[in-house]
Amino acid sequence: MARDIVRRDFIKRVGAAGAIGATGIAGCIGSPNSGGGGDGTDTGGATTTGGGGGPDGLVVIGYPESGIQLFRDYYSMSDGDHEILVPDGLRDGALPGQVGNDMSNVTGTAPAAGGPNQEAFNTLFQEEYGSSPGVFTSQSYDSVAIQLLANAAAGANDGTAIRDQMRRIANPSGMTVTPKNIVEGVEAAANGDDVNYQGASSATNFDQNGDPATAAYSIWEFADGSTSQIEVQNFEGANPKGAGPAADSGPGGTDREMSVGILLPETGGLASVGQPMIQAAQLPAMQVNEANPAGLSVSAQVEDTQTSPSAGVAAAESLVSAGVPSVCGSASSGVNVPVSQQVFIPNQIVGCSPSSTALSVSNLEDNDYIFRTAPSDFLQGRVMAQVMSERLGVSSVSTLYVNNDYGQQLSNRFSNVFAEEFGGEVYHKVGFNKGASSYTSALETALSPPSN
Repeated sequence: MARDIVRRDFIKRVGAAGAIGATGIAGCIGSPNSGGGGDGTDTGGATTTGGGGGPDGLVVIGYPESGIQLFRDYYSMSDGDHEILVPDGLRDGALPGQVGNDMSNVTGTAPAAGGPNQEAFNTLFQEEYGSSPGVFTSQSYDSVAIQLLANAAAGANDGTAIRDQMRRIANPSGMTVTPKNIVEGVEAAANGDDVNYQGASSATNFDQNGDPATAAYSIWEFADGSTSQIEVQNFEGANPKGAGPAADSGPGGTDREMSVGILLPETGGLASVGQPMIQAAQLPAMQVNEANPAGLSVSAQVEDTQTSPSAGVAAAESLVSAGVPSVCGSASSGVNVPVSQQVFIPNQIVGCSPSSTALSVSNLEDNDYIFRTAPSDFLQGRVMAQVMSERLGVSSVSTLYVNNDYGQQLSNRFSNVFAEEFGGEVYHKVGFNKGASSYTSALETALSPPSN
């Protein structure tokens, strides 16, 4: 259908999405691990009426590791005449070259760097590393910056004390702190002053679930070995001013070493996005160590999740053994959930993920130890439904999703909104396992006419 549709500058007010009553707000990386049915599992569509042909559009939710073979199979059995929509898990500029197709019929959505201090962060990253920041790098910087400010305000490497300071230093009010003056902000927090961190990814106000109270989304396409951003829109959740428990004041403290962990994928399926995230997460510690405000320094310990739940849990346990009180991580929801449940929460360690977005994270019984600088897929599902309907002009779709919480929940959220709010038809919801040698069966199911 759709390459003849004019890709108009985005959307008949996606901002309407801000009116939804989200407890957390949306966006990205799930776990690469399989869970559930085998390749080609069809969980049924949101609607089952329709014409005699297959869908006009596809939603593909997964990761580059499996996406390479899935898209190779798709282009070998199709003329590429479907509108395909993907989330940020497939935002890898190398993908078209690996697939052997320009993938011009693919549009993506992703949480974006839409904070008030995005440009300041971009400049810092480029000056330090000589390259442009990537997906979830601003969220990674903000995660560590907030933890260091909370640690300075708490006056101790203590997870519970840091937890109680997270909203106090992130949500209004107080001295405005940004990536430009993070050093001055750490010193002020150590002196017991009120500070309000305004980040690169968002205003970094936490809601009652520890999720961002505001978020920005990027609409992007593949282009020339990279991805090209078409549009950025900002969204608000149900409680944009934030909520939840916070300390009334901070004792502060000077002349000590603060500790923070960085638990992100250096290897495995998300290594391509994880490595720049690690670089970004190290920047606030580097800034503080260079200046030594109030005699404070930072020990930042990096551990590799290997994009694996079991490896992630083991790496998190290493951080606990090292006495780390708070952690930037982990990246994927399939790792973040078990790491939070098995390690962070029982050991009273603050976890602040820059990219885990599954709905299940918002619902953890976490005693308020788990935060995110990335929004939840509750909003991303709605954004994707609106992009598919209004931007791409598609009225019938199937979804193909990786078999894990991230894939299943985002597929279901998209499907429900697409059908109920935009009057679309969802022919099939097809699960697939990562690492398969062929995805032909799953694609045949997804591209088939609706069931009757």
